[in-house]
Amino acid sequence: MSIVIGIVGPHDLVDEVAEVCEEQAGVTPLRLVYDHESEAAGIVEAYSASVGAWLFTGIVPYTLAHEAGTLSRAATFVDYMGATLLQALVRLLHEKQDITRLSVDTLPAADVLGTLREAGLPTDGVRTLPYRPGQSSEDVVAFHRRHHRGAHKGVAVTCLSSAYDVLAEELPALRLAPSSHSVRVALRQLLLAADNQAQEDAHLALGLVDLPEGGDEAGLLKEVAALGGSVARAKGGTHMIITTRGPLASASGGFTALPMLRRLADRHAVVRLGFGLGRSAAEAESLARRALARARRIGDVAAVVSLRGDTDLVLESDQAIPPAAGENLAYVAQRVGLSVPTLQRLQGAWEATGAKSLTTSDVATHLGVQQRTARRLLHRLEMAGLAEREGNRNSGPRGRPLTLYRLTL
Repeated sequence: MSIVIGIVGPHDLVDEVAEVCEEQAGVTPLRLVYDHESEAAGIVEAYSASVGAWLFTGIVPYTLAHEAGTLSRAATFVDYMGATLLQALVRLLHEKQDITRLSVDTLPAADVLGTLREAGLPTDGVRTLPYRPGQSSEDVVAFHRRHHRGAHKGVAVTCLSSAYDVLAEELPALRLAPSSHSVRVALRQLLLAADNQAQEDAHLALGLVDLPEGGDEAGLLKEVAALGGSVARAKGGTHMIITTRGPLASASGGFTALPMLRRLADRHAVVRLGFGLGRSAAEAESLARRALARARRIGDVAAVVSLRGDTDLVLESDQAIPPAAGENLAYVAQRVGLSVPTLQRLQGAWEATGAKSLTTSDVATHLGVQQRTARRLLHRLEMAGLAEREGNRNSGPRGRPLTLYRLTL
């Protein structure tokens, strides 16, 4: 397989990981470096269209990007356990450092202590700080300082370049760098995940379309061409769209909104689309017929995607739903794929701002959810035309700017 892999991390580690990846036929590494781990999510968002999979030089940038909800492709990180940790211990021994007093951040405590015991090393003087969401480089530096107070200093072993830059000025410190073996293991896992995702994206997407007799078939052909598909006549006067899951998912914002529905509705009083996603033509057609039947029950203009496991997703057009449209929350909930209680709580969050703009942080606080969940909720409303972006608000000297939204629920 041929694939572009975005490698995210500090410049020296990115180069080391990229050199190993270049050994693999068909892999083109794209070097994406940062000065601080907090920039990882922004890098992923900026280069998502150019990358087929993501490989992070450590768990921290991977977790930050994952929490931000920016990873839509296969992604993994280089694990610093095993060969990487043992390689670091050998280096410290060569440098005649005291490896009986270690402080190790980010890595799981059980894995660190287990590796040391297997190597026959004492662990009484070893302290660990496993990574937790929200943990900052300042927290890491403080942990190492606490462990190495006094005249007898051990070694601070860190996975964060930002923490190492500070610690190296104060005490013996070592920044873990992934071994070639660890990179190859991560790369194999990533290529398998990317291949599985590619196969899933290639699943057949078969659509059935209701248009009035004598309708604008040329307009339909144009829309389907944008999906990389084709159109054929089906029984009963309907049209059949043949494409694959990947282009349909991309065109519908992850099966949320389908702009072609609005454009076709501008020319026809009746437009109903039913898509079925299956591993075979027969399965996809069966699901498409179920989706079209559901669309017919909804109304004259509707689109539904049916998946295996009795899952139906109602797609909205990209046309905003005005507050005075007369649609109750139950109907809106059906169309956007959120529950009525969730919509009511989002309304409460909006009202709590005094009808001003709100952010993912506001929604997360009001609903008691994580920010990545709040971001997905607002994105879903935005795709459905129920939220509009109104600029950004700074979240601090290091944080990413928060997007301001105006709700039209």
